[in-house]
Amino acid sequence: MSFFSRLFRKAPSPPAAPASASQPASSAKVANAPPKPGAADRALAAAAEENALQVALDAGDMQAVARLVVAGASTKVRQAAAQAIEDADLLRQLIREVRGGNDKSVYKVLTSKRDLLVEKARKHEQLQAEIAAAAADFERHTQRPYDISYKPLLDQFETRWEAVAAEAEAALREKVEQCIDRSRETIAAHLREAAAQASRELAATQAATEAQQLRQQQLQAEAAVAAEQERALDEQRRAQAEQQQVEQQAVRQLGEMIRKARGALSDGSTARAAVVRRAIEQQLVGAPPLPANLVGQLQLLDKQLEELKDWKLFSVTPKRAELIEAMELLIDATLDPLPLAERIKSLQEQWRTLGKGAGENDEADQQRFKDATQKAYQPCRAYFAAQALILQENLQRRDALLAKLTAFEAEQHGEQADWRLVANMLRETKAAWRLITPVDPRAGRPQQEAFVALTARLKDRLDTEYARNLEQKAALIERARALLGSDDSRQAIDAIKSLQQSWRAVGPVPREADQRLWEEFRQHCDAVFQKRQQASVVYAAELDHNKMQAIDLCEQLEKMAASDAPELLARTTLEELRSAFETLGELPPADARELRKRFDRGLDRCQASVARQQARDVEQAWSDLFEAANHVRAYRLGVARHLETEQIDRLKAAAEASIAAGQRWPKNAVQALKEALVSERSDELAQNDAALRMLCIRAEILTDQPTPPEDQALRREYQLQRLVQRMGQGGKADDTPLDTLAIEWVGIGPVESAAYQPLLQRFRRCREQGSSRAR
Repeated sequence: MSFFSRLFRKAPSPPAAPASASQPASSAKVANAPPKPGAADRALAAAAEENALQVALDAGDMQAVARLVVAGASTKVRQAAAQAIEDADLLRQLIREVRGGNDKSVYKVLTSKRDLLVEKARKHEQLQAEIAAAAADFERHTQRPYDISYKPLLDQFETRWEAVAAEAEAALREKVEQCIDRSRETIAAHLREAAAQASRELAATQAATEAQQLRQQQLQAEAAVAAEQERALDEQRRAQAEQQQVEQQAVRQLGEMIRKARGALSDGSTARAAVVRRAIEQQLVGAPPLPANLVGQLQLLDKQLEELKDWKLFSVTPKRAELIEAMELLIDATLDPLPLAERIKSLQEQWRTLGKGAGENDEADQQRFKDATQKAYQPCRAYFAAQALILQENLQRRDALLAKLTAFEAEQHGEQADWRLVANMLRETKAAWRLITPVDPRAGRPQQEAFVALTARLKDRLDTEYARNLEQKAALIERARALLGSDDSRQAIDAIKSLQQSWRAVGPVPREADQRLWEEFRQHCDAVFQKRQQASVVYAAELDHNKMQAIDLCEQLEKMAASDAPELLARTTLEELRSAFETLGELPPADARELRKRFDRGLDRCQASVARQQARDVEQAWSDLFEAANHVRAYRLGVARHLETEQIDRLKAAAEASIAAGQRWPKNAVQALKEALVSERSDELAQNDAALRMLCIRAEILTDQPTPPEDQALRREYQLQRLVQRMGQGGKADDTPLDTLAIEWVGIGPVESAAYQPLLQRFRRCREQGSSRAR
């Protein structure tokens, strides 16, 4: 009972008588075909099918609906049934069954439904993948530390999530919200830390600004003091020059007065000589030290005057009166404080040498001398008080400078010190220390010792840094000298540039040593660059040589690609050329890319030629197989017809020769030919014809080729059988490869040549179509 009979519960038609060997199977089928139904019958059948379709749809019987898609009598029923199919697997099965049939509209409906379901499934999978990817982005984002791209990325992830969040599961949405909350907390924590850091930096900046302003004020004050001291020194120098002129004039006057006194002594006028001597004594107050000749003349004058006084009445009282008079003269004297103080001290010493017991009671003279001394010393007292204030101020300034240098030493700790700043600070501080004068030697001694120790420590550290930097620069010079012997000029140039960067990174050294070391280092660098220039000529020649070799290899490939000689296109030859090209040295940068493209194009052309040759060899092998199968068929047909032994032997020999002549048979082809050649089963030509037709139909289904009208019913029946098998037994679609069908073709028994050749042409067209798709 056929599938149509089982489907519509009709009695099967009586089987047709088998066709004879001389009558084709197609002719037998046409002769035994049932009469076509009338219009009324077709209308009744269509109504019945529509009713059956509605019943199947109401009952959810999709197998019945699928049968109507394939076997429905009317196009309307088949299309309606096809529209009702929603299962993707069933759609794919039905598409395979109706492919190649006459009802293209049903095929279009099924493929459209399939494409719509596939697109819907693809979009659903894409949406789920997008949801999973968005959730994974949030999970990874919460694990990363904050950086400049943290918030922009979070905004992007949130925008991406908002587009798909509605389709996500509730648990996943809650998890993503937790990730978003953690990410926002990370941003908030960063903002709090940034605000705190900005506050700290602002406070540090303000403190640094205030310290800088204080330092500038101190420097300005120190500069003002230094300028004032310089002005005072200028005034002092001018005063000293004027004083020298005054002193020189006083010395000349004293010399003149000494000569006058000696003249008076020569005249015997002691009183006049004593007056002149007192005048000389007054002149000596504030006068510069006398020259040796004047000192000798004055001493001689005093000796002569004393000798003369000895002859006269001598007593203490006149001397005291003289000292009192001399002290009273100093009260309004216009002398500088220091010489005035020295003169007062000298008179006090002379007063003390007179003694008290000589002559009359001297209390009145003592008081008078004391009062004159107090009045004369008053200018000196103010001067020394002002000097004490200056000494105290200089001590305070030195204390401030020492504290500043101590703080600087604390800042420049360890190996992170700014050594150039250290050198400048040492130089400026020493200069400023020397300008702070005068100071009290006793009170300033601890300051001086602390300053010397502090500057010595900084100097020791600076000298240590100088020594280390000198050692580093000497090492860089040695490395630069060693690069002169390098054979790789490019590597040497890169190394020299790196050494130059390292040289600039080395800390300071003494100026005189720095200049000397730099000159030596630059000489070695210049020598390496000159060597590179010489090597560039050799390098350019090497590039040209490699370019010519590459062009030669490209030309060889192009000649091979234009030739069909198999030996030239051998895989080993192509690999040798590829290896030769890869082992070439460096190519000119301007030509390297184009030469590589040219070589690859030639290689692709050669490989394409090889592929075409291999395809031709494969097709030739299948052609030889079908030719040998035809000889085997002729032999077995002769046996079935009981030809004469001589003819049968001749046909067998031709078949064996055809099998032996083949060189590259497809897999299992030789075994199939030999088995077909020695097969002893009874050969039914009609059955063999039907088997070959079925192989053609299977091949046409596999390659989506149309089936001739005379075999359409056979194809439809085969498709229905396959559909029922898959739905009822869980079978799969017929996906047997064409090569396997071709091997089956060889094993089928003989048929008449008139029927065999059209079938062979149909089968080989399917093979050609399958081969073109594979390529």
